[in-house]
Amino acid sequence: MTNEKTMNRWFVVLGAILIQLCLGAIYAWSVFTPALKKAGWSKMDTQIVFAVGLACFAVVMVWAGRKIASWGPRKLTVVSGLVLGGGYALAGLTGGTGFWNLLLLVGVVGGSGIGIGYVVPIAVGMRWFPDKKGMITGLAVAGFGFGAMGWVKLAGSWGHLIADYGLSSTFLFYGIAFAVLVVIGGLFMVFPPEGWLPEGYTPPVAAASAGEDAKAGLKGADIVGTYQFKLIFLTFVFSAGAGLMSIGLMKLYPMEALTAAGYGPAEASAIAGTAMAVFFSLANGIGRIAWGAMSDLMGRKAAIILMTATQGLCVIAFPAMAGNELILYVGATFIGFNFGGNFALFPTMTADVFGARNVGLNYPFVFLAYGVGGIGGPILGGFLGDMSNFPLAFTTCGALCLLGAILTWHCNALNAKEHELSGFKPIARRLADAQAAPRDD
Repeated sequence: MTNEKTMNRWFVVLGAILIQLCLGAIYAWSVFTPALKKAGWSKMDTQIVFAVGLACFAVVMVWAGRKIASWGPRKLTVVSGLVLGGGYALAGLTGGTGFWNLLLLVGVVGGSGIGIGYVVPIAVGMRWFPDKKGMITGLAVAGFGFGAMGWVKLAGSWGHLIADYGLSSTFLFYGIAFAVLVVIGGLFMVFPPEGWLPEGYTPPVAAASAGEDAKAGLKGADIVGTYQFKLIFLTFVFSAGAGLMSIGLMKLYPMEALTAAGYGPAEASAIAGTAMAVFFSLANGIGRIAWGAMSDLMGRKAAIILMTATQGLCVIAFPAMAGNELILYVGATFIGFNFGGNFALFPTMTADVFGARNVGLNYPFVFLAYGVGGIGGPILGGFLGDMSNFPLAFTTCGALCLLGAILTWHCNALNAKEHELSGFKPIARRLADAQAAPRDD
């Protein structure tokens, strides 16, 4: 097909980053937790709101994946911005410190707004950049990681919003900003014309193979029955859970460890805030781009194995790092870098195994693992934290990451014969029919 004049595809990247800068607000939750603790919240309370937000994010994303074709990516993004911004703004207007208000408005409504919009830049980006799926997915989700740094610092040591204006006004300001920026970014969220290809790009010969036919035959819930889905899902649960637990505790635990090591409370708070808002957040954003680009070179499977294995070792070692300022910064950087890789590698792994065209529909099912990890990791951390045993939480999550690396080793490309051997005969027959049917593309 001859390429017609279209929008410059790099505008899609600009819009994606703008959107994700706001959707990454969920990672800024830790900046609110010290003030909420002063208002009478327990450590468990702070982690419950965070966990509910992550769970709603993941569950609603499945619904959004189904709507992206009928509603279109631009409309879905506008709805995302209004829901996310509305949740935070209402949280501010209703007082900003009530547990049930924040659980509903930040956890449920805000998390749902993130879930509505998150899949859009990924699905749109892969259509515009079939030649650089790993790199573009990393760029598309980089803002999600970088956003946390800006929102944390704006509320804390740079903007002093919480100290000068209080939680209520900070939530209200953030809600307005989220709505405006996400809607602006959504203007660039459109799919390329049917059949469009980048200039000079020729789809790989493998796209016409039986394996690609098999991938194209599975959409949405169909992928859940495959062993590949189970391995990818569990690995994502373990890797995301470890990172999310670290995010939820990146302010609280180092403050305790640093204070025990002789640092003053104010100094410990500043160091822990810098570890989260600068080192973790910057590495989180850079890791999304770097792991995505590396996976285009080494392959998605090898990249996930390397990422989860190194993450496991870093998380296990983190309790020994948290009591020293410089070593804490190193630990936060490594954990953030590897955590960011999840969001570049698992979408592209999903596309490689089940087909890139349907990633907007398929990836939300894989992303449910993020919701499971988002509940298990932070709540485990909060529960053991209330029992004064943070190290056990880090050790448990680190060991599960190492298990995830082993699981990924056994994950191979999807094909109909494997389904037959695994007992999924109805799916295998459907794939076989798809291979035998004439094609018009």
